[in-house]
Amino acid sequence: MARRGAGNWARWIGFAVFGLASGALGADAPLPATVDFNRDIRPIFSDNCYACHGPDKNKRKAGLRLDTQAGIFSKIEDRTTVLPGHAGESELFRRITAADPKERMPDPKSNKRLTDREVALVKKWIEQGATWKGHWAYLPPVRPPVPGAEQAGFTRNAIDPFVLARLKDSGLTPAQ
Repeated sequence: MARRGAGNWARWIGFAVFGLASGALGADAPLPATVDFNRDIRPIFSDNCYACHGPDKNKRKAGLRLDTQAGIFSKIEDRTTVLPGHAGESELFRRITAADPKERMPDPKSNKRLTDREVALVKKWIEQGATWKGHWAYLPPVRPPVPGAEQAGFTRNAIDPFVLARLKDSGLTPAQ
């Protein structure tokens, strides 16, 4: 019985190390060609901004909501939160890159901070037009186009072209 428990601990430690290593590698991953709001931006806002600028009106600060389309593209006083195509003129981008801790967001008191990659994603998203999407759970599913990748003896079903395309993108070839 003790041996079995020891093996489980070793397995869990292995998973933990792999998870940490995977997370570290993700931070250096190149930015996607097209920044997707639901995949790339909403998680940043959810993790770092919604506590003060989300759905809870009792905790909301500055009258700003970043969990709605109207809030993201709102104008407060004479400042536009996000001006599509213009990161430099977007108050949100100005605040996440501000040098002054009194202006920088997230508020330093929150113990949250955007990584350089997250800042770059937000900038690229704004520069690409700041396309907003509703929550993925409320969007109809869209079938992705099937990649044109084929290889004799490998592609036997509808999933294989996707696997082969991903392998080729990574500079790999399938095992025969």
